[in-house]
Amino acid sequence: MEENGMTIRLYSTSTCPWCEKVKAYLRRREVAFEECDIARDPSAVETIKTLTGQVGVPVLDIDGRVIVGFDRDAIDDALGAFVEAS
Repeated sequence: MEENGMTIRLYSTSTCPWCEKVKAYLRRREVAFEECDIARDPSAVETIKTLTGQVGVPVLDIDGRVIVGFDRDAIDDALGAFVEAS
C-alpha cells in the first residue's frame, strides 16, 4: 500500500506478538500499510526469504528498505517525515 508515495508492506503472521506491535505502532501513527500473512500466502514466504535470507517475521518493506523485527528507530528513519516522534 502507498502512504504519501511510499510503498509499505508488512510480512507477518496472526500468531506473532511482535507483528501485532508493529501493526499497532503503524496504526497509532496513522500510516497505511499492506499486510501479507505468510501463513496464508506461500509467495510471501518466498519474498521474505529473498529479502532477508530467512523466514522470521515481522518484516517491513518500506519503499525498498527492509526492516526485520520491530525496530522503532529504523521504522521511523525509513518513514522519515511521515512519522512523528513518539
